[in-house]
Amino acid sequence: MNSALPVLKIGMLGAGVVGGQVARLLSEDQRELSTRSGARLVLTKIAVRDISVARPGIDPSLFTTDADSVVNDPEIDIVIEVMGGIEPARTLILAAIANGKSVVTANKALLATHGADLYGAADKAGVDLYYEAAVAGAIPILRPLRESLVGDHVTRIMGIVNGTTNFILTKMDEEGRAFGEVLAEAQALGYAEADPTADIEGFDAAAKAAILAGLAFHTRVTAADVHREGISQITSADVAVAKSMNHVIKLLAIAELTPADQISVRVHPVLLPRNHPLASVRDAFNAVFVEAESAGELMFYGRGAGGAPTASAVLGDVVAVARHRTGGAVGPRESDYADRAIVPIGQTNTKYLIRLNVADKSGVLAAIAQAFATENVSIQTVRQTGRGSDAELIVVTHNATEAALAATVNRLSQMDMVTSVDSVIRVEGSPQ
Repeated sequence: MNSALPVLKIGMLGAGVVGGQVARLLSEDQRELSTRSGARLVLTKIAVRDISVARPGIDPSLFTTDADSVVNDPEIDIVIEVMGGIEPARTLILAAIANGKSVVTANKALLATHGADLYGAADKAGVDLYYEAAVAGAIPILRPLRESLVGDHVTRIMGIVNGTTNFILTKMDEEGRAFGEVLAEAQALGYAEADPTADIEGFDAAAKAAILAGLAFHTRVTAADVHREGISQITSADVAVAKSMNHVIKLLAIAELTPADQISVRVHPVLLPRNHPLASVRDAFNAVFVEAESAGELMFYGRGAGGAPTASAVLGDVVAVARHRTGGAVGPRESDYADRAIVPIGQTNTKYLIRLNVADKSGVLAAIAQAFATENVSIQTVRQTGRGSDAELIVVTHNATEAALAATVNRLSQMDMVTSVDSVIRVEGSPQ
């Protein structure tokens, strides 16, 4: 290693699955990382909750339970935050920035909630705030949006950004198993937490959708702006219907510009035709599909979670930040000049599949069709399967607003001949 290189000292907040890998790689790959960054990168302090926990491959003398000592240490140049959660991470990052330290974080929930505060603080202090690892693990998607595509006009993003839900839906599709059974397997394999709410109810994906939308459309977007639905209500019957249509069900994060130049951002299950690029993304892998005016269609694919993949993204940011500090520069700042309005979900336009049980008698189809027509929702196809005195109807609509579809479902639910409306799933990626 070139001893003439300037030294940049690094402090870390957290040493869990991701942090442990970051610390290990900083030590094992110090020579190469230092050569690439133009500075000797030296990990000097790691804040953890419990220093008695064994963390193989990491020098025990680096650990401290005093997180404030990391962000306030005048000798530390870069702080890596991988502790997660909102607090104390927010307070610690703001303190680090105020002390002139550049920050690398993987904290999607924090960025999607308090990103404006963090970006503003970093801009005022003249330091970097990098966060590639916050969305889709090892997949390089944020930097392309922030830098590579900054000369283009992104119009739409659709992404599988949660590996847990993709694993569950893949198993349900390929093996015909029920949601609860596959969730239990995901937990046993470590793909899902003991409390899987953040994943299966879409909170994790919504935070990532907010970050993607903000970068793509140069507008501040928070998790609260994202319409969110999870996959816990997806049944084996829904999956079977999708297969019969040569479709697959995926939980997608979707951010798009409307014809009125506003932003629609949402997370929910969708039916995708099997020939769509995202339909072939299996198991715990992630992929993000980007549409831009000049670049056309782009897809970014890879491992979206896990210690080593996420550590790869963190270290990429560390090298970038180190280059900036040695060169006396900073990277791209927050770009929110567009300040576009975010439309409520009721104004979103898409297709829908509605599965309902009805009385199997004459006149039912006509009455159902009239209910759709009354709310100005056009029917594309109807399929009926008889079951004794009842029948199952599977209706696919043409594009309609969410508000019109909700009014239609409400009307159907009140009809005597309708036994139940079992599912409503949006359809994406099909011809309009």
